[in-house]
Amino acid sequence: MWAAEAYVSDAATVLAFVAARTRRIGLGSAVFQIPGRTPAMTAMTAASLDVLSAGRFRLGLGVSGPQVSEGWHGVAFADPLGRTRDYIAVVRTALGRQPVTHDGTHFRLPLSGGAGKALRLTVTPVRPRIPIYLGAIGPRNLELAGEIADGVLLAFFAPEHAADQVAAVRAGRAQAADAVHDEPDIAVTVPLCLGPDPVACADAVRAYAELYLGGMGSRSQNFYNRLARRMGFEDAARAVQDAYLDGRPRDAAAQVPYEFLDRTSLLGPVERVVERLEAYAEAGATTVTLAPTGRAPEQAAALRAVAALMDLDGKAHASG
Repeated sequence: MWAAEAYVSDAATVLAFVAARTRRIGLGSAVFQIPGRTPAMTAMTAASLDVLSAGRFRLGLGVSGPQVSEGWHGVAFADPLGRTRDYIAVVRTALGRQPVTHDGTHFRLPLSGGAGKALRLTVTPVRPRIPIYLGAIGPRNLELAGEIADGVLLAFFAPEHAADQVAAVRAGRAQAADAVHDEPDIAVTVPLCLGPDPVACADAVRAYAELYLGGMGSRSQNFYNRLARRMGFEDAARAVQDAYLDGRPRDAAAQVPYEFLDRTSLLGPVERVVERLEAYAEAGATTVTLAPTGRAPEQAAALRAVAALMDLDGKAHASG
């Protein structure tokens, strides 16, 4: 179970609540926003959640985008790759319970000339290495995730267009100095809507796609919109963004092509969904996180229906 945050509920509080009420399910942040926390605070939170969940926590991190970083957190969206590299280095040191010293471009610990000293995390995580995931979209960020993280969190992953994304992650892994894991976990989040008609199911995920393609960023800097264009939906991506930013959300939703929704979602009868999951596995996804539509009872029913037909010992692994 992954918990996300933007400018609504924070993920850490939600995860602590779920950790206290569960015993087996894995828990992850997808993602903690890098501009919203110092790396030391993130390490403290991760260690606490790992202890509270008895070793079930995965730490997902992401730089978010310029609107959230600058408009919500007041942190300039500059050099996101360099900031991420610095940030994870500090988090790794802290979680390793070593005295935290770092002389990077974005983080310098302790501050020079002051009264600070190198401190050591006093909470001991259950595991010696908490898995760190990076939310990534663009080629350079995907390569960075492969190099310095244990896994990558992907959205709008389409098996037909995934080769370049997977190749970028694996290219990064080939550059990794710390090769604890041979292969990074490629974890993709996929909207799920079960029903007899895939076209009708697409309408249930249309607003989600419209928001990300149209509104998650400015006209000049929307990473999800750029991804759709790289997938071959150049005209549609531009039309969705223009309509959304012009204040016409219904028109924006209508411009999202069914083909895009079908390739990046799991739609239709459960048998069709399970077949499609195998395509995700063959394309390189190693974890598929299902994001079912509807109210809580319908969401739970959809997850159970898919799990009942899946070979959980096969290539594809589903989480919710």
